[in-house]
Amino acid sequence: MQVPAVFDYERASTVEDALALLVRHGPEARLIAGGHSLLPMMKLRLARPDVVIDINELKELDYIRVEGDELAIGAMTRHATVLESPLLAQHYHIFAEAERVIADPLVRNRGTVGGSLCQADPSEDLSAVFAALRGRVMIRSATQTRTVDARGFHVGPYQTEVRDAEILTEVRVPLRPGSGSCYQKVERRAGDWSIAAAGAFVQLEGDLVVDVGIGITAVGAEQFTCSEAEEILRGSDGSESVVETAARRCGELCNPSADQRGPVDYKRHLVAVLVGRALTKSIARAKGDMS
Repeated sequence: MQVPAVFDYERASTVEDALALLVRHGPEARLIAGGHSLLPMMKLRLARPDVVIDINELKELDYIRVEGDELAIGAMTRHATVLESPLLAQHYHIFAEAERVIADPLVRNRGTVGGSLCQADPSEDLSAVFAALRGRVMIRSATQTRTVDARGFHVGPYQTEVRDAEILTEVRVPLRPGSGSCYQKVERRAGDWSIAAAGAFVQLEGDLVVDVGIGITAVGAEQFTCSEAEEILRGSDGSESVVETAARRCGELCNPSADQRGPVDYKRHLVAVLVGRALTKSIARAKGDMS
């Protein structure tokens, strides 16, 4: 039986309370939200926090709403809530399509947006979604709130911009009229980590691509995206040949590793196929095809 090392437990009732506990217990304290990532790591002794601070009662961070020209998603919003949100579905198909292939209902009922981003797993789906949408991450300490671009949030595998005595509180995504989005994923079995996955949004003015975002996960893409491919599309007519060129460039520029999920060449090919599908579907949706 796998048993974590001995640790103390605290429960926070507000964000201020959680921040005060982080300050009190120092860098060896860890926040726990859904727990589906931290607890297995503790059982394997890959994580050995002295104190676990439970933030599941922070209802103030459980929301999805429009504020100005942005969508605001609280860090404690559960995956299941994101999956079923009519507000997110109204603006971005990519959220529901990504959430539908994250783990299983048990995990989606407990796992949170903030927990997934802070775990910073290189194969995590929402990291690719927010990178594609160029979201902004709000990080709070006892003295200030600062903002980090989603594309700069992850500084390495299992490492983020969140420092000691800080908590991720919210993610914001710009609203983009005239846009379409899509998420495509290939996995070995339902609920598994991706072999590769890609998300995209495309914003059109007439037939001209005025904005585009591409997110890629599980294949070593820098900051979960491919800016060079986005530049190929931006200002173009979004034709099949342009999409194919951009998608192929994503496959060339990512940096997958050979493992039990497949060799490098296969993963590069898979990235090109998935990015192509995500872009094609996004363009169709931006033109009004909501299938």
